[in-house]
Amino acid sequence: MSTLRIALAQADFLVGDVGGNTRKVLDLASEARAGGAHLLLCPELALSGYPPEDLLFHRGFRHQVHDALGQLREAARGIGIVVGYPEYSNAEIYNSCALFEDGVLQAHHRKACLPNYRVFDEKRYFAAGAQPTVIDFHGFRLGLLICEDIWEPEPAQLARSQGAEVLLVINASPYELRKQRAREAIVRQRVLDVGLPVVSVNLLGGQDELVFDGHSFVMDAQGEVVMRAPAYEPGLYPVEFTRDARGAAVPVRGVVAPELSDEASVYGALVLGVRDYVGKHGFPGVVMGLSGGIDSALTLAIAVDALGADKVHAVMMPSRYTADISRSDAAEQAQALGVHYSVIPIEGMFEATLQALAGEFAGRAPDTTEENIQSRCRMLLLMGISNKTGRMLLTTGNKSEMAVGYATLYGDMAGGFAPIKDCSKMLVYRLAEHRNGVSAAIPRRVIERPPSAELRPDQKDSDSLPEYPVLDAILEAFIEEDLSVDEIVARGFDKATVGRILDMVKRNEYKRRQAPPGVRVSRRAFGRDWRYPITNGYKR
Repeated sequence: MSTLRIALAQADFLVGDVGGNTRKVLDLASEARAGGAHLLLCPELALSGYPPEDLLFHRGFRHQVHDALGQLREAARGIGIVVGYPEYSNAEIYNSCALFEDGVLQAHHRKACLPNYRVFDEKRYFAAGAQPTVIDFHGFRLGLLICEDIWEPEPAQLARSQGAEVLLVINASPYELRKQRAREAIVRQRVLDVGLPVVSVNLLGGQDELVFDGHSFVMDAQGEVVMRAPAYEPGLYPVEFTRDARGAAVPVRGVVAPELSDEASVYGALVLGVRDYVGKHGFPGVVMGLSGGIDSALTLAIAVDALGADKVHAVMMPSRYTADISRSDAAEQAQALGVHYSVIPIEGMFEATLQALAGEFAGRAPDTTEENIQSRCRMLLLMGISNKTGRMLLTTGNKSEMAVGYATLYGDMAGGFAPIKDCSKMLVYRLAEHRNGVSAAIPRRVIERPPSAELRPDQKDSDSLPEYPVLDAILEAFIEEDLSVDEIVARGFDKATVGRILDMVKRNEYKRRQAPPGVRVSRRAFGRDWRYPITNGYKR
């Protein structure tokens, strides 16, 4: 009986590191061969990393890709290797994959369906392929597809028309909440359409704002998932194909990792995103402000889980408005998590700044200006520590605050990476509860007390904003669903409140453009997902 053993390489390939990525493919091929695999299946654009963006236009990059393909061709001995790479053909660039075996290029496929929506911008770089690619390999007819090819009906149908028995799909599919359900639902549609099993391998790792969660899987011809790799865990995941009594190719059932809860999957993405951003940039660790509030508390837990306590420095910077419970809660969490902890009061800096500006402020009542000065004093301290130690500064703002501008430009918005910038305030609370369900990490009082910026006496967030359940629902309807004011009001919200919130979103785009990158977890994140004009005359 014919048997085909495939190893799915759920691995992290660094954008631009063609040499390192090539060595990783070769190491994985050796491991897969030793494990008895006939074929190694690597993710989309594994040689270049995904997305390579304008690196594709550099001639040196093109030469490196060419040399790497030669290395892989010669090294593919005793095992086939399917690897994604940018293919340069005269003036065109294709998003392609190659199958090498025994020193020969056996097949290559050019991606036919180029996504050009949300975070994807492939039509800027790539030309589209047009032909199906089907190859005989160890007694099986394999159809090669690349990511978006499986999201549209035609490529799978063309592969079947050319005699494919199994569809192999290599992906660089970024994470967003409940994305795995969407992937498997789409693949199930293709499977039931063409009646063929699908092997789907996905990239792993953090790349700027994007996180690739892995979750590679195999689906049989009846639409059932018979193998699913766990999210966020690198490795080689095997699948074996045999033939049934009718001679059809069928996958042997393997381990099906369970789906994660919403909170567990988002938290995993945040941890991976921080770990890879810090690690791939070579920072020795991170520094961050710890205020005693929920946002910084969650960010600290993420940083420790991502990097280890020894690489995290938390700094409490109290002012005249900082509550005693904020000081004690921050100290309690820092001690519990074992991070380096400093307390540096800002009162002297704040008072000196007010005195320096006394002449300019004469006759003007205190307002948010004085509040923002406190935030900027704190960032001066944090950036000083960052510069002196080489540790990257993490910011702690959430998506709800970023949306309406409830943050200080050149103050608490300053930093190198913003882990929770795509997490709404209500999601922050859910993530805090989830993390505490794993082990105690965030003091209970931090979760339960009303949120406050503590920049004036007795301040609460609700003084300036609607309650967060209302605010987040309005923001989600506008940002992620593109609903109008009237459509949001029809969901039961006050029209004046909706109008005020949408005006705040529009007015504060200039701030968001200057915010650091952060992990994308929603359907539409601020950053490469959101292209809102700073200057515009649109009237709601």
